[in-house]
Amino acid sequence: MTSPDTDQIRQRALDRCRERGILIPTFAQMRDPATIDPAVSSALTSLDMDAIDPLNLFRITWRNDVASGGFGNVNAIEIPSAVTGVPARIVGLVGRHFPTGAHKVGAAFGCLVPRLISGQFDPTSHKAVWPSTGNYCRGGAFDSALLGCDSLAILPEEMSRERFRWLDEIGAEILATPGSESNVKEIFDACREIARTRPEAVIFNQFDEFGNYLWHYGVTGPAVRSVWECIGGDSRIAAWVGATGSAGTLAAGDYLKRHFPECRITAAEALQCPTLLSVGFGAHRIEGIGDKHVPWIHNARNTDMVAAIDDEATMRLLRLFNEPAGSEELSRCGVTDETLASLPLLGISSICNLLAAIKTARYYEMDSNDILFTSFTDSVNMYETRLEELREERGAYTAVNAAGHYERYLMGTTTDHLQELRFTDRKRIHNLKYFTWVEQQGKSVEELDALWSPAFWTDLVGQLDEWDERIATFNSDSGALDVIRARQENP
Repeated sequence: MTSPDTDQIRQRALDRCRERGILIPTFAQMRDPATIDPAVSSALTSLDMDAIDPLNLFRITWRNDVASGGFGNVNAIEIPSAVTGVPARIVGLVGRHFPTGAHKVGAAFGCLVPRLISGQFDPTSHKAVWPSTGNYCRGGAFDSALLGCDSLAILPEEMSRERFRWLDEIGAEILATPGSESNVKEIFDACREIARTRPEAVIFNQFDEFGNYLWHYGVTGPAVRSVWECIGGDSRIAAWVGATGSAGTLAAGDYLKRHFPECRITAAEALQCPTLLSVGFGAHRIEGIGDKHVPWIHNARNTDMVAAIDDEATMRLLRLFNEPAGSEELSRCGVTDETLASLPLLGISSICNLLAAIKTARYYEMDSNDILFTSFTDSVNMYETRLEELREERGAYTAVNAAGHYERYLMGTTTDHLQELRFTDRKRIHNLKYFTWVEQQGKSVEELDALWSPAFWTDLVGQLDEWDERIATFNSDSGALDVIRARQENP
């Protein structure tokens, strides 16, 4: 039963959506945009993907066709053995072709929309707060702008300048916290202070918001399955690889394991801060995978392997994939022009995921019948200043550099710094949540214990159909589709 206040807030949200023609996509429509109303689809073809227009909510999908402005197959690229050095096939879903250039707009959508349609978030008076190590706060600020509401982005002060410039341009309030992507505790402290002092703030913490998990389970997981059905043939889905970060993308592995029980899940993290691997700590340069804690939404019982990636490897491969000398070396080693053109689609954390997939393939001795899937979260567009810094610090990138980095960090990738998880190892990782979430963030031991039960996660994903029904009801009540159709008829 809803309260009078909730009903009033929901009504204000309905009024806002009716006035501005804001139609909310369902999870089913994000999985399969062919089900979107033609009035919306036709309007999107002439609309810039990054425009602050609520129709771009329907661009929160892995299926954006950049060339036509419409939709097509899932955006994915296969990284060939000439790059990976392993016979197994490694395929990454491409985040670059989402609005903002990263898939985090989807995770933010999964956190915001359930509260919006249920009367827990008032777009006319609340401020959406997005704690992040980079892309999530950008995705949240974008989603907020499409809904016409205010946003506050929280991210570490040492993140790339591109992120801060983008947030400033979109008009988000920015709070830069001390440190780098490893300093998540400082982000949580900032959230606590905001909650105490700013009554208009509604905090969408990606690390404990199950909407983040559900978006990846309900959208990213099926996107992987769709790619496999197109390219897999007789091959099997052997593994899903995702950096820990907020643990949202690991939910795609849960989806795949449910439908393909032999699929393994590898969680990647930075070697310089090996929290899952060895309860370690430190700072690193793999932007976007905050650590020193285990996210509340990480289904640790389902994780098969932890792989720690040296951040120096990611930085050197960033140069190999984007400097002229790197392209020349890769071409000499048999990498095609098509693949060379696609490598800039991998940002730093994407390269981390690629290396973790290579390690996984080597450890399990996977062959050409095995396909490992991962996500390429963002692209080099977010790291041009990092490349400039590397040139200033280390000089021009030479053929000798490129040959050494190719052999050392791709062909020479080994199975060190990883662990195949036993039952007790998984329980150890799960138990680490206690220190962040129970001692610091106010969760209860009973809530923590519930997360260890497979039934918890089964019940959770059962909510996806219910949320789609509630979104459809909200859209019907708002009448936003009629507004959009009227604009199409009378532009």
